[in-house]
Amino acid sequence: MGLLPCPLPCHTDSVSQSHSDSSSSSTLSSQPSLPSVPSLTSPFPQQHDQPLPNPNTAQHLCIATIKGHSSYVSSLTLAGKFLYSGSSNSEISQFSRDPFGLESNNSVDNVVALSDGTVKSLVVDLEQDKLFSAHQDNKIRVWKINNNNNDYNTPNQKYKCIATLPTLNDRFSRFFSAKNYVKVRRHKKCTWVHHVDTISALAISKDGSFLYSASWDRSFKIWRTNDFKCLESVGNAHDDAINALVLSKDGFIYTGSADKKIKVWKRKQAGDNYKEHSYSHSLVATLEKHKSAVNALALSSDGSVLYSGACDRSILVWEKDSESFDSNFGQMVLVGALRGHTKAILCLAVVSDLVCSGSADNTVRIWRRGIEKSYSCLGVLEGHRRPVKSLAVALDGNTNNNGGKSGSSDCGTSYLVYSGSLDCDIKVWQIWVPSL
Repeated sequence: MGLLPCPLPCHTDSVSQSHSDSSSSSTLSSQPSLPSVPSLTSPFPQQHDQPLPNPNTAQHLCIATIKGHSSYVSSLTLAGKFLYSGSSNSEISQFSRDPFGLESNNSVDNVVALSDGTVKSLVVDLEQDKLFSAHQDNKIRVWKINNNNNDYNTPNQKYKCIATLPTLNDRFSRFFSAKNYVKVRRHKKCTWVHHVDTISALAISKDGSFLYSASWDRSFKIWRTNDFKCLESVGNAHDDAINALVLSKDGFIYTGSADKKIKVWKRKQAGDNYKEHSYSHSLVATLEKHKSAVNALALSSDGSVLYSGACDRSILVWEKDSESFDSNFGQMVLVGALRGHTKAILCLAVVSDLVCSGSADNTVRIWRRGIEKSYSCLGVLEGHRRPVKSLAVALDGNTNNNGGKSGSSDCGTSYLVYSGSLDCDIKVWQIWVPSL
């Protein structure tokens, strides 16, 4: 497994066209999605004909492709110096987030963990040196990070699985009391600490104390990270599978579901002690505008803007209602839609004023938030052969236009975008964005 250079820039001269899967798909692709929602930008990217970087226009380049996954890449996350990937064959791999750190390392074994079930989501707590992974076998696994070996020319040491959630102690303590059982399907019950379907999303609280998990079983749960105890389960949170979950710094939880809805939850302020199974989270708002399953959610860094991607090919932009938003009631208003993808939106990632979207149309789009709620499409990243399932993005800490070590300069900012696809590849893109 290694990283190969991609010297050619990606195309941005036209909107990617959908490959017809049926007689009606081409007609569907030409129709505007959610016609009642105004577009915030043209779907066509800015044009550029000059090499990277040009101080006047946004530029992008595929600088590397990580090869060697034997199955599709289902999740990505960045933590510290590393990029972590999860795949459908249950492997978790670790790479240097510096795209040049593995350039000549095609034979290195980057797999650090192997378990059961497709890896659906990854989160890292660097303070506790823990990696949390969500799986299709309905379990969460906790791995002790071992990064003592920083030599990229030698294989990574395998991580130790230190817990599987729910833990044996957690399950045993609920076993004998009838009140701990919930109905999961006809004629079948289990304790409320169990997820009974694929765990689709994970998120960790700002202070690292709590882990949130969402599942296709329509519930989300809260776990304490120091002892892995399940503290709360919000059952029947949606009418269908939950596909996405994100946390804001001010304590709101957003869940997106196949029932076409986004729900906003808030933990009740009842002191510092978290009472077990007390349903401390309550529903404060429901956002209904998508016409198909919601697949992805992302929040701006300050939590004031929520982005949602769905099978209706649109990215909806929601903003806090300044007039009605306070610490106890989360009201988001729909501002508009970002359009351009020709198939379902599968993943979203946000950094600074950039929004990155991955789609079943095999492309990644880069959007930039401007002044007065305006957006521009900076480029379409083409190169994947199959749908883009996962994204990670960060400031480029390697170079700027003056050759320094920061991603920002007076002229613009450089970013690195990592995209994982069903084609089993991870691509690394460098995005240079001029200053406004």
